[in-house]
Amino acid sequence: MLPLGVWTVIHLWNNLAAYRGAKAWQEAVTDYKHGTSQLVTGFLVLAPLLIHTIWGIGRMRQTRMNVGKYSYFSNWKFLLQRLSALGVLGFLGAHIWLAMLHPRLVEGHAESFRDIAGEMAHNPPTLIVYALGTLGVSYHLANGLHTFAMAWGIVTSRRALKQLEGLAYVTFILLLAMSWGAIFALYSAGSAGPNY
Repeated sequence: MLPLGVWTVIHLWNNLAAYRGAKAWQEAVTDYKHGTSQLVTGFLVLAPLLIHTIWGIGRMRQTRMNVGKYSYFSNWKFLLQRLSALGVLGFLGAHIWLAMLHPRLVEGHAESFRDIAGEMAHNPPTLIVYALGTLGVSYHLANGLHTFAMAWGIVTSRRALKQLEGLAYVTFILLLAMSWGAIFALYSAGSAGPNY
């Protein structure tokens, strides 16, 4: 799902604003210039996410793992894609509720930099969940792009498939670096104390 992939990269990039401080992060991540832009963004992200989730669950039910019988690297990647999907589903459910819906619907405001930075620094389970969740997102997106290009015949020759695999690894590393970089910036700000 192209909108999800593009939005994920933009969201990770925006979260790197944490290196520039609370105001920059708030403007990049939680502030919307216009009230309808939040609704449009939510629809453009949540609708494809829901469709992809339903499609993925159906796909999981149709396919069987065979790494015990054939322990090829591609079979292990297939298994990891399914496992990462389950982890990402749990992570995104928690992230969407805690970082987007709960602050807005229950507390009446967008998530604050102080809250997320404090959680990263002073709540080890949150830090672990975000580190593992973004690891899963990075793998699932990079491997999914690789699989999509193969399945749809966009890339077919052996040479092109090898290059595509290399591109998937680079994509994974870049997404993970952005994710963990943002987490580190939030953690560092939270560790510095309440003056962020």
